[in-house]
Amino acid sequence: MTLKRRIFLIFFFSSLAPFLSIFIISYYTIDSIFGNKVESGIKSNLRQVELSLRNSISNLNHISQQLAYRGTLGKQLDEVLRQSEDPFQRMKSREELENELNLITFTNPNIGLTMYYFKKEGTVQFANFPIKENFSPEKLPLLAQYYGIAYYGPHVSMNQFDDQVVLSALRQVELPDRDDVYVYIESGFRLTQDILNNDQYGGALSHLILDGHGRIAYSEVPEVFANGAQFPDFSKGEGAGLYKGYHWFKQTSVQDWSVVSVILQADYNLEKDRWVLQILLVALLFLGVTLLLAWLLWKMVYRPLNLFHKEIKWMSQNKVMTHHRQQTRIIEFDHLLSQFSRMREQIWDLFNEVKEKEKNRVDLEVEKLLYQINPHFLMNTLDTVHWLAVMNGQQEIDRLVQSLNKLLYYNLGKLGQASTIEEEIDALKQYLILQQIRYDFQFDVRIEVDENVLTMPVPRFILQPLVENSLYHGLSDDGYIQVNVILDKDIQISIHDNGSGMSEETIRELLNNRTVEQKKVGMGIGMNYVKRMLEARYEDKAKLEIKSEIGKGTSVLLTLPSIGEENRQ
Repeated sequence: MTLKRRIFLIFFFSSLAPFLSIFIISYYTIDSIFGNKVESGIKSNLRQVELSLRNSISNLNHISQQLAYRGTLGKQLDEVLRQSEDPFQRMKSREELENELNLITFTNPNIGLTMYYFKKEGTVQFANFPIKENFSPEKLPLLAQYYGIAYYGPHVSMNQFDDQVVLSALRQVELPDRDDVYVYIESGFRLTQDILNNDQYGGALSHLILDGHGRIAYSEVPEVFANGAQFPDFSKGEGAGLYKGYHWFKQTSVQDWSVVSVILQADYNLEKDRWVLQILLVALLFLGVTLLLAWLLWKMVYRPLNLFHKEIKWMSQNKVMTHHRQQTRIIEFDHLLSQFSRMREQIWDLFNEVKEKEKNRVDLEVEKLLYQINPHFLMNTLDTVHWLAVMNGQQEIDRLVQSLNKLLYYNLGKLGQASTIEEEIDALKQYLILQQIRYDFQFDVRIEVDENVLTMPVPRFILQPLVENSLYHGLSDDGYIQVNVILDKDIQISIHDNGSGMSEETIRELLNNRTVEQKKVGMGIGMNYVKRMLEARYEDKAKLEIKSEIGKGTSVLLTLPSIGEENRQ
């Protein structure tokens, strides 16, 4: 049987039986069960909201006491306002006061915007957040006022970066010399909104807040209960009633303000229907059917998906599944697993093919660079032979040709065939002989090689381009080139000259630019060849560095991993 038919039959039987049972039982029990359940739930929620708001207001009162003159910070504010002659002391006192304010707000996460308000100037100081323009407490909805403190809200926060609904309090600081300084405090981020949203009926409940005279200070249903209007049928204490299609339930606080929960009559009845679903004994049977359904779905769906997960995980880790592929006994999943296995094999084949092609591409690029170098060098050398024969006769022709033949024989060797340090040094010496004859100048090239490294295998044609780079970078009459080859775990090759040196920009161009503009003959190609050859032969195990200082010379440092003679290609 296919997965589609199995799921259809299971859902049909598991949904039909609970539905019929719930319908029959609800029909006979709805009148006896519901009674006052919904009403008592709304009242319980109302008491929670009233208690939370009362605690928030009490907390505002407590914090404002600390900021008043009789509290811990009021005297510090008075000192700051009095210190007008000594700027340093005034700045220090202001900083101490700000630190104390930050400490209080940090240790009271239910407190948001806090500041001192100077009523005569209409200014604020020591605010912990930026203030919105045209701040004026007189514009805020007054909730209650007693013991020298006024409570406002709920209203939109005066914090410039916060548009949440908050409660606030304004208390006179009672400074000895000023009676226009007040502390303004708001409740914390989202605190008031979270209190009003404490609704177990899925958002159906709305809230009103009334002052001590029954005036609506805050309304979540302004189209029916407008802000500033008088609440209908107002009286102290608890109450309930129906007004314009809304059920309302009122709870009066000991602080002389009231909270009212209102709900549409349609939603009020809907809550009763939802309540049925939570208390019917049939829910237990429905739970059992749901658990059975979950087990069947796990067996038919999640187990095959788990097999897919294992296959994909092994594939992502570049591992091959060696065990026999399991069967799910579901036609669709078995077909998909089979298709996935074939796809995985094709991907591995393509991966190996791409890897091989990439290797061949690197070899071809290196070979291309090598054949760019040799013809260029050959043309220059043959040109030298020609002019030497014309100008000086044939005395040095034999010596020139012998060195040239040796060097060409070595340089034109098969690409990829390994050489040794000894062969590289010998080829370098032949190259220097040719250059000395060509320029009629005795180069001071000092070569020191550790005997233990002579037979070590290295890529062909890596020393000559590096020495050529030193020659072209300003080897003067009194200059020299020092070539050292030692064995210290790795093969360390250093080529140092005391020429004119190179800039950092030139070094970066030589090392990183594959299309170097050849400002000097062959220099960019040769250095690029060495770098590419090392990458192809050693990957990231070899290192090529150039250190230079203008006017003092250049050092080329080459580090190669040591490979035994038995591993030569």
